[in-house]
Amino acid sequence: MASATLLLADGTCLHGQLIGAPGTTVGELCFNTGMTGYQEIFSDPSYRGQILVTTHSHIGNYGTVPDEVESDRVQIAGLVCRNFSSVFSRFGATRSLQDWLAEGGLTGLSGVDTRALVNHLRERGAMNAILSSEINDPAELAQELARRATDMRGRELSSEVSTPQVYDMGRDGRLVAVIDYGVKRNILQSLLKRGCHLRVYPSKTAAETILADQPAGVVLSNGPGDPAAMPYEVAQVQRLLAEGLPLFGICMGHQLLARACGIDTYKLHFGHRGINHPVLNLTTGRTEITSQNHGFGVERASLEAKPTVELTHINLNDQSVEGLRLRDRPAFSVQYHPESNPGPHDSAYLFDQFVALLG
Repeated sequence: MASATLLLADGTCLHGQLIGAPGTTVGELCFNTGMTGYQEIFSDPSYRGQILVTTHSHIGNYGTVPDEVESDRVQIAGLVCRNFSSVFSRFGATRSLQDWLAEGGLTGLSGVDTRALVNHLRERGAMNAILSSEINDPAELAQELARRATDMRGRELSSEVSTPQVYDMGRDGRLVAVIDYGVKRNILQSLLKRGCHLRVYPSKTAAETILADQPAGVVLSNGPGDPAAMPYEVAQVQRLLAEGLPLFGICMGHQLLARACGIDTYKLHFGHRGINHPVLNLTTGRTEITSQNHGFGVERASLEAKPTVELTHINLNDQSVEGLRLRDRPAFSVQYHPESNPGPHDSAYLFDQFVALLG
C-alpha cells in the first residue's frame, strides 16, 4: 500500500497510507464531527480549499450513492481519517468511496491518530497544511507549503465554485432568485419541494440583472472563503435589500447579509463543522440540533449595536451568532444549514418561513 505524509504549518508531521489518488495537495486543515454523511460533506462547495479531518473513526464503510452529492464533484482539497474502508456494505451503494475519491482526483491519508490531531487543531486553531504521496521529506514539504499555501483570511473562493451561467429549476410557483456562492443541491431541492420556481445566478451577477427578472424573493446561498473579501457581493446584497424583497441567507449568505448591514465578520479559531451543533432559537425558546460548516462568523457585539437588526439564534457551545433578522425589512439569515442532508432536520421550518414571505 502506498504511503502519504501530512505536514502542518506549525511543523507537525504525520505519516500514513494513501487513499484516493496519488498527488500533492495544499489547503487549510480543519475537522468535521459528523458520524455519517461523508459523501455529502466531501461534495459540499463550502469546503473549497480545505483539507478535512474526520473525527469519526470509520470512513468508507457504506460506499457511495450517485444521489448523495451536494455538487457535481469532490470539493475538499484533501482528506485525513483514521480507518478507511474500500469494502462497503449498503443497499443501493454502487461503488466504493475509494473509487469515487480517486475519480475526483482527491489525495487523502489514513491510518493516523485523528483524535490527537483534532485536539491539536482545537488548541492551535485551523492552519494550512500540505498532504502528499509524492514527497515524504518534511523539509521539502515545508518549502512546498510556503510556496503554495494561501491564508483563508482575505481569500475569495465563491467565484470558483459558482455556476458559470444562469439556469432554471421548476416551472411552477413564485420565482425565487438563488445567488450561487457555492450552493448545495439540497438547498435547491428544499425550495423546489415547496413549490418554488428557481432561477440560479452566478455569484458575480449584477443586482440589476436579478431585479429585472422580477423575483418574488431572493436566497443567498452557502459558499467558501472569507466574506470580508467579497465587497462586490456585499454591494449586490445591499441593492437587493433596498428593493424590500423577501431575502433568506444561509451560511455565507448569512455573513454577506450581516456585512451588507454594516456588521463585522471574523475568522473562528477552528470553525464549526458537523451535524450535531446545538442552536437556541431565541424566538421560540427551542433548541435545534443543526448541521454546520463554516470557518467565519458574525461579530455578536457588532450585531447587537445595530438597532435595525435582531439576534434570533445563538450557538449553545460558544454563544456565537447563528441567526439574525432585519426589523425593517423581510430579510433573515442563519449561519447553519437548514437543508442539512442527511440530517438533522430540526431547522427545515426556515424554508417554510421564507416561502410564507413570498405572498
